[in-house]
Amino acid sequence: MSSTKSMTEKRYSEAIDRLTWEITAIHAHLEEIQRVWARVLGISRSQWMILMAISDLDDGSGVPVKTVAKILHVDGSFATTQSNLLEKIKLVRRRPCRMDGRVVRLFLSDRALKLPARESERNQAVTDSVFTDFEEAELNKLIAQLTLLERRLKTAKLRVTLEL
Repeated sequence: MSSTKSMTEKRYSEAIDRLTWEITAIHAHLEEIQRVWARVLGISRSQWMILMAISDLDDGSGVPVKTVAKILHVDGSFATTQSNLLEKIKLVRRRPCRMDGRVVRLFLSDRALKLPARESERNQAVTDSVFTDFEEAELNKLIAQLTLLERRLKTAKLRVTLEL
């Protein structure tokens, strides 16, 4: 029985290794696509990611720099520096929060709002080709599983960091 358990554990370990490599490959492909889209706009991948975060998160009242930094897993000072650069090239507007002047909220500029419209057809074609075989329910289940995995990895990262 222990040999059966050992084989099961080995297959499970191999499956985890395959999953890890697949996630690594997916990340690399996404980064390259993001670099290409950024290059089209004449900005860096990081700046493109900031634009996408603002686009996705803004409900009309702007997005705090801290929120953008958190979703992108970068330091707040990095998000501040990059958003300043995006403001200089008129893709982002930075405004102090009315309730707390220490908080800076980011908005897409009118120029930035027009840019995705030019690229949206091409971007939609890419998205459609990637997700063509996924039903909405399948995507939602995958997102839920990946979210759980991300939370557990965050906890594991903290544990590993504390052990060193």
